[in-house]
Amino acid sequence: MVKLVPPFTLDTATAKVRMAEDGWNSRDPQRVSLVYTPDSRWRNRTDFPVGRAEIVAFLTRKWARELDYRLIKELWTFADNRIAVRFAYEWHDDSGNWFRSYGNENWEFDAEGLMQRRFASINDMPIASADRKFHWPLGRRPDDHPGLSDLGL
Repeated sequence: MVKLVPPFTLDTATAKVRMAEDGWNSRDPQRVSLVYTPDSRWRNRTDFPVGRAEIVAFLTRKWARELDYRLIKELWTFADNRIAVRFAYEWHDDSGNWFRSYGNENWEFDAEGLMQRRFASINDMPIASADRKFHWPLGRRPDDHPGLSDLGL
């Protein structure tokens, strides 16, 4: 298995992005937190978690309100120890209102391949249930499910 550590190549950056997507689609805050350094710094909308404990608390709150969460990430660019991605995810609130959230993330990794900084910019768009595009069972996106570019997103 190839180690996913900097400096990244196209193959390792692409694999790192898919690994992140798979982790977030697990909706397991503890599992997700382990790919970040113990003192990782985030910007996520108006939240600024620092460290794994705050990341776990943030993700626990997030997935308690963003129900049936399904995410697709796509590599935008990379260099040295940094990766930029774009993403979209679909979810609904506890009243059954559906949303598609669009965003970009900038990631910076330490020498061991753990993410030490994550800066996310995200916008939410209400959608009708009939306009949903992410239709796989909860969990990992199947390999044959279209990505963002394939879906015209």
